[in-house]
Amino acid sequence: MGFIDEIKAKAKADKKTIVLPESMDKRTFDAAEKILKEGIANIVIIGTPEEIAKNGEGYDLTGAILVDPFNDPNKQKYIDKFVELRAKKGVTPEAAKEQMEKDYMYYACLMCKCGDADGVVSGACHSTGNTIRPALQLLKTKPGINSVSGFFLMEVPDCEFGENGLFVFADCAVNTDFDSPKLAEIAELSAESFRSFVGAEPKVAMLSYSTMGSAKHDDVTKVADAVKLVKEKHPDLAIDGELQLDAALVQSVADLKAPGSKVAGHANTLVFPSLEAGNIGYKLVQRLAKANAYGPVLQGLSMPVNDLSRGCYADDIVGVVAMTAVQAQVQ
Repeated sequence: MGFIDEIKAKAKADKKTIVLPESMDKRTFDAAEKILKEGIANIVIIGTPEEIAKNGEGYDLTGAILVDPFNDPNKQKYIDKFVELRAKKGVTPEAAKEQMEKDYMYYACLMCKCGDADGVVSGACHSTGNTIRPALQLLKTKPGINSVSGFFLMEVPDCEFGENGLFVFADCAVNTDFDSPKLAEIAELSAESFRSFVGAEPKVAMLSYSTMGSAKHDDVTKVADAVKLVKEKHPDLAIDGELQLDAALVQSVADLKAPGSKVAGHANTLVFPSLEAGNIGYKLVQRLAKANAYGPVLQGLSMPVNDLSRGCYADDIVGVVAMTAVQAQVQ
């Protein structure tokens, strides 16, 4: 059984309700049909009758909950919650209503906040910013977490490294400015994510172009300091760095460059030192190694909200919905 099949099985065992707010895209309906037929999750689609009729034509949506954002009987409840959460920012009932009707992502997050859904998947035709912004404003981060980050679960075929070819790569999608505390937080969240999805113990490598002080630069110090912060907070977590990629993965290189490290040569959770490195790294592995890249999955929010690539296929949406459902089970 492949990774995504195992995730689907977990999702089916305790079905959650996931909202798909992009009724303006046919891929939403293609994915919804597959999710419903497989019994992966309960599905809510937000859209007007006209949008659903136009884009959902030909798809079997039996069992889906269709929510018209203009005529939903629960709408006032969501407006009231929006105002409660954002009154200090000047949001009035009129402004809340307008925003919910204009941007269904706000509507989806309010459904979650009010307990009518367990998670949201969006991004097939919207930017990452348009997916994350409403979630940060309405759902906010988990207690003690300062920022949201994004990871990819990479499934590399015929791979001797990682956890039988499974890796978490972070952050590949969200943060543009990394300091040591933020890198440390990404590492902590990524370790939790690896444990939740893979069911194995994370071995976290904090990546750099230097291994254990082989180069001197502020960028190297930033990574090394992040490792110290995590070790102070989580002394039992297997984490090490700074490590070059080959030292993180290849035992013979690890023996030369980082002898005695419990992570070097065995890493399965890779934390990149910048967004550029993470984004380029996951795409290189995806394209050159023909790896499956599931994500970006967001971590750090109080409820699961996940992004999609705008070039995604319907099957990608199915996979991310399954992962979102598993996140909802954990939370």
